[in-house]
Amino acid sequence: MNATTTEDAGVCLITGVGPGTGAALARRFATGGYRIAMIARDQERLDALEKEIPNSRGFVCDVADADGFKATLAKVKSEMGAPKIAIHNAVRGTFATFLELDPKDFELNFQINAMGFLHLAQTVVPDMIDAGEGVLLMTGNTSAYRGKPRFAGFAPTKAAQRILAESIARDAGPKGVHVAFVAIDAVIDLPWTRKMFGEESDDFYCQPADIADECYRVAHQAKSAWSFESVIRPFGEVW
Repeated sequence: MNATTTEDAGVCLITGVGPGTGAALARRFATGGYRIAMIARDQERLDALEKEIPNSRGFVCDVADADGFKATLAKVKSEMGAPKIAIHNAVRGTFATFLELDPKDFELNFQINAMGFLHLAQTVVPDMIDAGEGVLLMTGNTSAYRGKPRFAGFAPTKAAQRILAESIARDAGPKGVHVAFVAIDAVIDLPWTRKMFGEESDDFYCQPADIADECYRVAHQAKSAWSFESVIRPFGEVW
């Protein structure tokens, strides 16, 4: 990981700052000189990360609350400035077959995963277009490409994210805004996943810091060689 720079690179906004990928993203982009706006529901976690990560601020918000989310995004812009990079990492998943699926769960998954991404894009991308530069990133996974039986309530919402991101990229890309979808085909190394898959070797898991490094790389590609999709997985993952 690169050493922390003292240069102000601008504001990087991250939704879904949990203890894994979200926190790793905040740490990684902070080392690049970004001022970090962290959005999550957990005030205690945000307070702890504010103390750990230089030039970071936490904003308590439930992305499923559309009005509250848009108000929070407006607050970030007012108090920190328009984001130069925005990463939608907020996610919700429930796992059931289509017959078992509670439609209310499906609706809430869609609200956070797809609608949340739309609200974020509609809020931050116009400022990026005006500036002639900016990055809108989505952390997704390979559920966006395939509908397994027990993923009926999750995969469609991730597929919607990817297609929405592609539509935005085709519109905003020629205007200077890099839109990218980073698909994670892996079990991410977290305490609860270790408990669930504890007998697996370390090589089985994808490390949050490594995911963050890839997102940082994609966000800093030269305009002549932008990626839209990056699919990452541990070397031993069956695919």
